[in-house]
Amino acid sequence: MGTTGKRPILRDIAARVGVSETAASFALNGRPGISDETRRRVLEVVEEMGWRPSYAARVLSGARSRTIGMVLTRTAATADSDLFFMRLMTGMQSVLRRAQYGLLIQVAETPEEEVEVYRTWQAERRVDGVVLVDLRADDPRPRAVVDLDLPAVLAGGPDPDALVPSVSIDDTAAMTLVLDHVRELGHRRVAYVCGPQDLLHVQRRVEAFDEAVRHHRLQQGSVLGTDFTSRSAAAATRAVLDDPAPPTAIICDNEVLAVSVVATLRALGRSIPGDVAVISCEDTPVCTAMQPALTALHRDTPGFGADVAAHLLGRLDGEAPADSQEQTPELVVRGSTVPAPA
Repeated sequence: MGTTGKRPILRDIAARVGVSETAASFALNGRPGISDETRRRVLEVVEEMGWRPSYAARVLSGARSRTIGMVLTRTAATADSDLFFMRLMTGMQSVLRRAQYGLLIQVAETPEEEVEVYRTWQAERRVDGVVLVDLRADDPRPRAVVDLDLPAVLAGGPDPDALVPSVSIDDTAAMTLVLDHVRELGHRRVAYVCGPQDLLHVQRRVEAFDEAVRHHRLQQGSVLGTDFTSRSAAAATRAVLDDPAPPTAIICDNEVLAVSVVATLRALGRSIPGDVAVISCEDTPVCTAMQPALTALHRDTPGFGADVAAHLLGRLDGEAPADSQEQTPELVVRGSTVPAPA
């Protein structure tokens, strides 16, 4: 480029765009006070020049890091249930990339460890904001990010304490859709194999399940909690089949649990869907690869991730958007659900 050092490079950028160095600096640092068109032209020139400001220089100058953080609280045993998060991150990246933002991912084993990550990030000015996932009962994270003055958005919600805005999934409507389907097929004994019930979205699904069981006056509505592992799903399936009147339909929180339920049913001599219908509350390629293919709730997870990222970027730009609600998922009926056996 013929010049070295931050100031000469900034001067080159400003000259090529035809704006002041101050305007070019504001565009690079994500500060208000310039038009969207100017920001776009500056970023285009930066891309053409192949120049990237160093992270250290940005922090020392008081600029934004232009990075969003997300911590997944997971153990090695539950790492196989994260396809949802891969799709979520893909959607987030589609928005962040256009805004010249990066996504920083870290794994923690407990919510308390996750809070420590936020403290470190904020102290180092590593991220401009964070996305919270898997809100729990008495969760310390919303209060922690507020106390840290760290902008945040909850992916899935809402936050019962209204500390952090959210982009929500209508878990109640989703579960009602599933129960309506199995009831229409004549199933009166239904089991729900769910995730940990300290997760608020699981609590909402369980409440919706119980309400639908009462509303439809089903004979049986069993709830069996798991830790989202295949082993716990297999144990839950064996337990519910020991009932004198076992269920003719089993609803599973995700495709990992559903695959384990199907395998256990077959190992115990049950056919799917002849003896037991199986439904997954998450639709992934695994569901269509199964034989028979699994009936599942299909949602636009990448689109949901894009909404989450846009919501957080809006907060960083000084907007105060209200909580937004995702549309109810569509139930895709496949070969794993048929009318109940006589």
